Amino acid sequence: MSKTKILYEGRFLELVAQGKWEYVRRNNSTTTIAILALTQNDDLLFVEQMRLPVGGPVIELPAGLVGDDGDATEQPIVAAIRELEEETGYTTEKITELGTFCSSAGLTNEQTTMFLAIDCHQIGSGGGVAGESIQIHKIPRKNAASWLLDRVKLGELMDGKVWTALALAQRRKWKVPKN
Repeated sequence: MSKTKILYEGRFLELVAQGKWEYVRRNNSTTTIAILALTQNDDLLFVEQMRLPVGGPVIELPAGLVGDDGDATEQPIVAAIRELEEETGYTTEKITELGTFCSSAGLTNEQTTMFLAIDCHQIGSGGGVAGESIQIHKIPRKNAASWLLDRVKLGELMDGKVWTALALAQRRKWKVPKN
């Protein structure tokens, strides 16, 4: 394996070269989490926020970095519950991992661990932390796929993890194993 050369180092990201490859890696965390959240009323929680790299708002799952609060030992499931509350104002005790996936293997070393959270109940207003402007969408599960497709037809952008998480939750029959 060839030596890694740092081409640029920013506050959160590095551009590196290794052999003929150039890619981005996070210098503060390599793992992100995303949560498909189902409320006690059978609504799914999606978030929408401005994403400068794509030039507009994006429909997403609640998500974030593991260790985002400065705790390098934070576990992904703890980060998932923290981010769910920060972004949506909801929490749960019923959460399970759906799997870990490469975000964009040709571009970055980042990996995303997806979770299914059920029986979510509201404990706050959500909307993110200071500097974030997150819009929360609460959509009945039975209408979610058509609502998402309608958004795409309108030209709105959507994170691909939304569809992956929906497919995995359906395969699991929306069940979270008992601890």
